[in-house]
Formats: sequence, C-alpha cells, structure tokens
Amino acid sequence: MPKKIIFMGTPMFSVQILKSLYQNGFPVTTVYCQPPQRSNRGQKITTSPVQNIAEILNLEVRTPKKLKNNKEEYEFLKNLDADIAVTCAYGQLIPKEFLELTKKGFINIHASLLPRWRGAAPIQRSIMNLDKETGISIMKIVEKLDTGPVCNTYRIKINQNDNFNDISEKLSHLASEKILDNLDMILNGEAKFLEQDHSKATYAEKILKSEGFIDWTDSADKILGKINGLFPSPGAFFNFSGERYKILNAEIGNGIGKIGEVISDRLEIVCGKNQSIKILEIQREGKKVQKIGEFILGSQIKKGSILANV
Repeated sequence: MPKKIIFMGTPMFSVQILKSLYQNGFPVTTVYCQPPQRSNRGQKITTSPVQNIAEILNLEVRTPKKLKNNKEEYEFLKNLDADIAVTCAYGQLIPKEFLELTKKGFINIHASLLPRWRGAAPIQRSIMNLDKETGISIMKIVEKLDTGPVCNTYRIKINQNDNFNDISEKLSHLASEKILDNLDMILNGEAKFLEQDHSKATYAEKILKSEGFIDWTDSADKILGKINGLFPSPGAFFNFSGERYKILNAEIGNGIGKIGEVISDRLEIVCGKNQSIKILEIQREGKKVQKIGEFILGSQIKKGSILANV
C-alpha cells in the first residue's frame, strides 16, 4: 500500500525540505502551514513561502489558525490515516491528541543540536551566543516542546561573519538532504531514537525587538553576534539625536577612544575591551538600507560624535 506523508512548515527555511521530499518521490499528500497574513496596512494578503510552493506542486494545502481544540482538523487527519508527519518550523504546537493520528508519529526537523537551544529562535540564539557550531536535529515530537528523542544530528560551523540568513540557508539545505535517508529508516522501522540529556537543555526564547539595542560597553564579538543574529529583522540598533539606526552589516576593528565614540568618518565606533565596530551597512529609521559610503554623505553622525547607551 502506498505511503502517505503529511508535511507541516511555513517559512522559507522549510521550502527546500518540502521540495526535496517531493522531488525524491516521497508521497506528500497534504501540506499544513500558517494561514495567510495581512500586510501593507491590511490591504494585501500574503501567503507563506511553503503555501506558495505547495500550490505550485499541486499539493493539498490546509491553513488552520490553530490545531488546539480543532475538531475539524482532528477528524481530517484521523480519516487521512497517514503514515507519518514531518514538521519543520510550522509555527504551532502539535496538540497531544494529534500525535497519535499517524502510524509513525510526528517527526520534527529542529534547527539546533538538541538539547541545546530548544524553542522558537535557535538560529538567532546560537549566533548571538557566539556558538562555534550549530546544526539540525531530527527528532520525534512529544507533548513537551522539543524534548522528544532524537534520531540523528548533523553539524555545521558558524563563521564570524555568518548572519541569520546565511545559517538558515545552510541548515535548510542540510536538512533537505538528510531528511531523505532518515525518513526511509523511520518508515522502515530501522531508525533508533535516543532520549535527550535534559540536564543539558538550553532554551531559545522568542526574540524581542528590544533585544536589538546595542550596548557599546559590550565586546566587539558580542555586538557583531547581535548584528548578525538579528539580521535582517528585528535588527541590531542604536539611537542618535532621537532617531533609530539599524546596523545590517559590520566588522570588528581595533580603534581606540571613549566607549561609544565615532572615531572615523566611515562610522567606526569604539566598544568594550578596547575594540571597535566598523559599520558596513546601515538603515536610518524610515529610510532605505545604505552602504556606509552612501550613508555618510548626508549623515549627522560625524567623527567625534558619542553614541550613548540610551
């Protein structure tokens, strides 16, 4: 009897994985993703990247606002009688009663080396924490978030200049390759799942916009980690003369001066540990992103300015 696979994902990170399953002959019958969102002040409805690709592939798409206490979706999945569900950045918790609706359970591709960085923002947290490596974990979903047994983990290095988009793309590509063999093993009953060491768990809490504020007393490494981890949104920022400036790209310098002092015409700023940050791309609030050479032509931030921690 042919297998039936459910796929659940929403952002661009999940697109390569769905395409890989489809292109390699895995019978994805139904795709779940978050419902379309209103954008541009509510004038335009935007569908998710996964919904877009699923419709191109002529796959059935379902976009319930929530699964919890959703009798219609429960009955649909029950009647579908699928063999397995693969989730990746779906954006909703899978209710406990749903987990028994497929023969092989629900398998999740999580973007960290579990038990490190369980939760909503593992890529951002790993970069902001200056981790030297990260990866993906292929795990079984249980009732409690990201605590289920793990089938396999795969690692990549985090380089100093890697930002969120860079790592996300690398992990998505890695996952799109590794899920194929793992799914075969799971469906054939050959996979081995090992319990996580819960004593070593760390949590990747949801990112708050306020976390983007730059404290110039921090080391250059820490500031660069914040810039890269929060790229492109919500972004790392500082305030000057009542306006907010978001830094999108920077590198570490070795300039000397007062903390927060602008020591060059090209916006090199002194930070903690006798280091500095050289801004390469910046965005003034309400304006377009600019390379530093273009930005300084009309900027009020000059050599000798002090960027206070407020």
